[in-house]
Amino acid sequence: MNEEIFTKLANRCAYIWGVDVSEITPDTTFAEHNTKSAQISQMTTYLEDEFDCEVPYMQFKRNVTVGEAADFVADLLDE
Repeated sequence: MNEEIFTKLANRCAYIWGVDVSEITPDTTFAEHNTKSAQISQMTTYLEDEFDCEVPYMQFKRNVTVGEAADFVADLLDE
């Protein structure tokens, strides 16, 4: 897993969910924080701005964990 992507995503998740970033691990699921569509959209927009890439919303939201989502973005950047 790309550590930089995970760190940025974890920080954004913590901000959106109102929790401490130390609570976010690669195994943290979006479901356990009742993540709404608008929150997923905030995450993808943030990642697009940070990494200057397009993060497809529909594909991103299929990821179950924060770690999977970070890997997904890393794969996008490798293309």
